[in-house]
Parts: sequence; C-alpha cells; structure tokens
Amino acid sequence: MSELEVVGESRCFEGRHITYKHRSSACACAMRFAVFLPPAAAAEHSRVPALYWLSGLTCTEENFSVKAGAQRYAAELGIALIIPDTSPRGVNIAGEDAQIDIGTGAGFYVNATEAPWAAHYRMYDYIRDELVALVNAELPIDPARKSISGHSMGGHGALLIGIRNPDSYRSISAFAPIAAASRSSWGQPALTAYLGPDQTRWLGYDVAAQIRNNPSRHELLVDQGGADPFLDRLRPADLKEACRDSGQRLNYRERPGYDHGYYFVSTFIGEHLKFHAAALR
Repeated sequence: MSELEVVGESRCFEGRHITYKHRSSACACAMRFAVFLPPAAAAEHSRVPALYWLSGLTCTEENFSVKAGAQRYAAELGIALIIPDTSPRGVNIAGEDAQIDIGTGAGFYVNATEAPWAAHYRMYDYIRDELVALVNAELPIDPARKSISGHSMGGHGALLIGIRNPDSYRSISAFAPIAAASRSSWGQPALTAYLGPDQTRWLGYDVAAQIRNNPSRHELLVDQGGADPFLDRLRPADLKEACRDSGQRLNYRERPGYDHGYYFVSTFIGEHLKFHAAALR
C-alpha cells in the first residue's frame, strides 16, 4: 500500500502536477509536498531526474507551484519537480503561529534540538533523507539524478543541504538565499529557538560558514535581485566573501531592478532549470 495520499491533481503541460500528504517520521506529523511529473515520466518503465525546490518564509508547497511558472520548462527538459512544505504544521506548539520567522512556515531546514521544537522541527532530515526515500520508492524518479534549488529561506536550505551533501546532488542553485543565517535578523530568532543560545552551534546551519569550512566541488548558481529590500537580512556579501576566501566556485548574478518576490523568480527560473538539466543528463 502506498504511503502517499493524493490531495489534488491537475494536468499541466502534458504532465501531471500532484499534491501529496503523508505521515512523516522525521517530523512526527502529517506533511505535504507537491510534485510535477513531466510527460517523459508517463512512458513505461521511465524514471526521470528530479529537482528538489525549497521555498521561503511563510510559504507552503503551493507558492512555487502556482507562481514560478517552472512546469513549462520542466516539461520540456524532462525533469520532475519535488516541492515540499516549509515546516511542520498544526503540531500544537505554543506560539507556533505567532511570528513569521519561527514556527509554522519557518522550519529553516534545520534539525531542532531544543524543546518544544525538537519533537517535530527536523526539516533537515526530512528533506535530505525521508522525502527523498519516499519519492524514490513511490514515484518514477531516477534515484541517481537529483539536484536542489530554493528561494530566500529555501535558498539557504538548498545551498546548505547541497554543500553539506555534495555526493547526493548533481547541481545546486538559489534565488536570493539567506547566506549567513547566524548573522541575519531573519535567521537568529529561529536558530535561537531551534538550537539554543550557543551561537557556535548555529554555524552548522550557516551557508557562509559551511563554505569556509568545506567548500563544495559543485559550482553554485545564485541569482539576486538588485532592488531586493531585504539585502541586509540575506547578506549576499557574506556569501561572495566566503566563496572568494575558500575557493568555492560561484556564478553570482545580480539582476538590476528585481526585488525579492516571485516575479523575480519566474523571470529566471528557466535558466536555473536548464543549468540543472545539463548536470542531470
């Protein structure tokens, strides 16, 4: 019996866009994720490569699915899109819905160690291990070919998980990532809540710090809007400095006039999917 429950399904660019629900052991609750299966996945015995997309603060699996326009490119390139939610939901933690940077919609892709969050907020393990195993077992996905990308908090997650697990991903990219969560006014409240006040523990989930300690062999593709109002929280200078100092290869593209939202993401998502498709062939 399948572990996946279909929540909704739509035909899309001759492929299928499906939202699933399942019971997560990592997060000890029900979790949702969306999948776009390109037309190539419909062929008998056909397994397609996958791009895992991690979304930002306040998002669900729906934001990227509806706003990015990625399915058109994924259909043409024969790539599946795997789009998880950004946190556990409805797990009855006091204050879980009180602010945008801690709790619901703000999992930050870490494994929480502090009560009460540690019982459910284990998004790092969920994304890296559990979701991948479930997708590989239940869907027509090639286990040997996956890449990772994301936006904002999800850009932090994509760079973090990709850099820390280079053998697991063919390529890594991000849009407007939180590049140094331990130094960001978005990241610090979450890391304090999830990991405790010892800031040395935060560095394991800080992209710039991880690059300095162990740069990846993969070139990183990063797009950043030049008119993004959150540059002080994203800290792109920290990313560029860490890559320069460590020798990490970085293709950093500042896009003049673009802000932080999905108009920006949708403009350049095709270029990112072609970047990943080249690595996934």
